[in-house]
Amino acid sequence: MPAPTTDGPITAAAPAKPADQPGPYRWYVLGLLTLTSTFSVADRLVFGILVEDIKAEFQLSDFQLGLLGGAAFSLVYVLAGFPAARLADRSVRKNIVAAAISFWSVMTAMCGLATGFWTLFLARTGVGVGEGCSGPSSQSLVADFFARHELAKAMGFLTIGASMGTAGGLVIGGQLAEIFNWRWAFVLMGLPGVLLGAVLYFTVREPVRGRYAPVGSDMAQQPLWATTRSLLGNRVFMGLAVGWAVQIMIGYALAFWMAAVMLRQFTISTGDVGLFLGLAFFLGGIPGPILGGYATHWLTLRDERWRAWLPGVVSLACLVPLALSLTAGSFWPFLGWFAFAYAIYVASQAGILSGIQAAVEPSQRGFAVAIALFLNNLVGQMLGLAVIGAVSDWLTPAQGAASLGIAVFGVCLVSGVLSMAVFAWTAAQMGPTGYLARMRDDVFG
Repeated sequence: MPAPTTDGPITAAAPAKPADQPGPYRWYVLGLLTLTSTFSVADRLVFGILVEDIKAEFQLSDFQLGLLGGAAFSLVYVLAGFPAARLADRSVRKNIVAAAISFWSVMTAMCGLATGFWTLFLARTGVGVGEGCSGPSSQSLVADFFARHELAKAMGFLTIGASMGTAGGLVIGGQLAEIFNWRWAFVLMGLPGVLLGAVLYFTVREPVRGRYAPVGSDMAQQPLWATTRSLLGNRVFMGLAVGWAVQIMIGYALAFWMAAVMLRQFTISTGDVGLFLGLAFFLGGIPGPILGGYATHWLTLRDERWRAWLPGVVSLACLVPLALSLTAGSFWPFLGWFAFAYAIYVASQAGILSGIQAAVEPSQRGFAVAIALFLNNLVGQMLGLAVIGAVSDWLTPAQGAASLGIAVFGVCLVSGVLSMAVFAWTAAQMGPTGYLARMRDDVFG
């Protein structure tokens, strides 16, 4: 049967009515996508608990470790993200996610076969390719399973995956390294993701694209140049994306370097660091995103600009307990203040992620996420981790074991101040650009 034709642009039909909504099944899909995020972050950041063992075996500097944790992953992550995002805006997104997690899981296992810096670098690039293909499709799927008034809460739950992945990578990776070695830790952390890929492929149904978009929303994918020009000219979207990129330097610094900080500042085994630091990430990282999602929901009902204000406020607020943690002279105050700092930090993510989805057309969502993740990884992960490593190497002759903690806090301080400025500017753009009027009319439903 031939496909129907139209003389005009493809636009959204009537918004989904309660009877048309996917009901409890959407929470099942959100659960799988959250678990996918968990595996993604665990496979990415398990490297953090293994850095001291890898450094000792391959005789690497902190700067080289920063490159392995940042540049090796981020360069290909951002390059893979753009074509994957274009594909996500016109094809079956659940298949993209399923294929992506299967590929990066195999490449994580391959890290355990590395023979030196460059072979480990290449294996990490493979992890980056797979994970770069997942994010745009996952977030676009969530936006088509949850209406705008629920989107902040849904994104808050999705963010839990990052916290669980950070904690899981540390706890499980640390225990596996202690029981076996760092090589087997990579192998055993990676392979279970292949099973999750199969579950996604066979059990997730692709939702109607733009199901919650109002009548008249643009549903047809535009040419690449037109989409790019539209997004780069969208001041609210770009403000959220740039603010997130600067702010997430804090997140990557904590997730990647804190295990090494603990091993250098305290007499403790790798397994115990993974266990206790993972517990801290869990205790801070689970309630933080949930409370942040509900806080964003409550605040934006009163003023939509809180989607930008709240991330800026928490970026500064988390610095106080982080300073208390890094300057603590004993282990338990260090851990307690760190968990509190992380809980505050992750409360920001729901506002950023839901704001990005709300600020763009349904046909642009995947590519918008790709641009945001490009900046996120370029600035937050690749630049941030390398700068911390370089500053730590520079300070080591004078500061010794304390150099890494000083470098971590210095970068986090700069990140917090700059991101507050960017998010404040973004909130100021919401009125003049018409974003607030559109949200009042529920145009992006």
